Amino acid sequence: MKRLTFLITVTALTISSCNNISDQAAPADDRMDWWSEARFGMFIHWGLYAIPAGEWEGETNHAEWIRTTAQIPVETYNGFIDQFNPVEFNAPEWVAMAKDAGMKYIVITSKHHDGFCLFDSEHTGFDVMSTPFKRDIMKELSDACADEEIVMCWYHSIMDWHHPDYLPRRKWETERTIEGAQFDRYIGYMKSQLAELTTNYGNIGVLWFDGEWESTWTHEMGIDLYDYVGSLQDDIIINNRVDKGRQGLQGMTMSDDFKGDFGTPEQEIPATGLAGVDWETCMTMNDHWGYNKFDDNWKSEKDLIQKLVDIVSKGGNFLLNIGPKADGTFPQESIDRLKAMGDWMGIYSESIYGTSASPFRSLDWGRCTVKEAKKKTRLYLHVFEWPEDGKLIIPGLNNKPVKAYLMDGMKRLEMEVINTDVIITLPGDMPDENSSVVILDIKGEPVVNDSH
Repeated sequence: MKRLTFLITVTALTISSCNNISDQAAPADDRMDWWSEARFGMFIHWGLYAIPAGEWEGETNHAEWIRTTAQIPVETYNGFIDQFNPVEFNAPEWVAMAKDAGMKYIVITSKHHDGFCLFDSEHTGFDVMSTPFKRDIMKELSDACADEEIVMCWYHSIMDWHHPDYLPRRKWETERTIEGAQFDRYIGYMKSQLAELTTNYGNIGVLWFDGEWESTWTHEMGIDLYDYVGSLQDDIIINNRVDKGRQGLQGMTMSDDFKGDFGTPEQEIPATGLAGVDWETCMTMNDHWGYNKFDDNWKSEKDLIQKLVDIVSKGGNFLLNIGPKADGTFPQESIDRLKAMGDWMGIYSESIYGTSASPFRSLDWGRCTVKEAKKKTRLYLHVFEWPEDGKLIIPGLNNKPVKAYLMDGMKRLEMEVINTDVIITLPGDMPDENSSVVILDIKGEPVVNDSH
């Protein structure tokens, strides 16, 4: 599915059980302010591939890649366009579910690798207006997002298995000729569609590219496309997959020579924070991006909440995916998980929005997010494991503690300092089994002894 950029070491991205990070992120440029404040967004993979729902000729492990994983000829795949009629699609309901879950932005597939466009494009007949539905889904969503103050963003694939000028062909497409194909002409087509997407739908927060790993795409093309999109909307954010140089699913670009405003770890959470780097983990709720009716391997509500906390505690954003059904509804399992995350965010969102990474290298009981205000700092202590003895130990903190209290109910808590450990006395019962938050206000910027 996807991939990102910047100056870091490979070891910083190694996935392990290590907890939190050590350094605060460097100031981002003004375009990134809303994105860094948001921390939580919804990814949506939706298109013609929802119709077979993961199944082809008895195999049931397909999804948004089904055109190539099942080796479906383009003429056969084109037949899905006559079946795409999501009569249950309701843009305000989709946006409301995202907002109620605590998400601040939506990134949806304007075009995935199969080349089908969910918007009304003057440059192709392979779009939603050629289906029985005949409604511009992107327009309805962008209008609903504007009404709810959710930022609208596009995922747009560089790779295109449908366009006659896109190269290379899939290796199995031996009967599909490349005669007359011109990749430069395809780039012109893609740019024309990007102009539509940044002109006809209001302000767009992010253009989230993908498919840049193909041999035909070059670093020079990435630079050109980054600059081109920036010329269409000067405040738009562009991910690192516009360019070459991403290090696999770890999602980070290992050099500042490459274009891209943020990194894109896929299905992974970096082991530690990445100082001075903007990044976003994109992840599925189950095992597929597009809808697969056979996939019951759903992450638990607790797991998803703790993943959100883990990511934010390391200075990143969480882009959580939904694969809608062909009729335009969300799977009930996704709805249930969004509801649980929204219930948690309804109490604890202050500990997520606008926070920065933890000053602690590791915390045995959970994670920490941070906000600074004038001469004090607020530490949000996300407790995953409630201590049996009721003593929450914050190790190696060289700042004077001011006060501690439960975020749920604002109950003041007793605390003591032994050497550089702050010990907070907790009540017997954990307020939220997914992640309970203890607020600790301290004087000054955090100074932590990393020897713990």
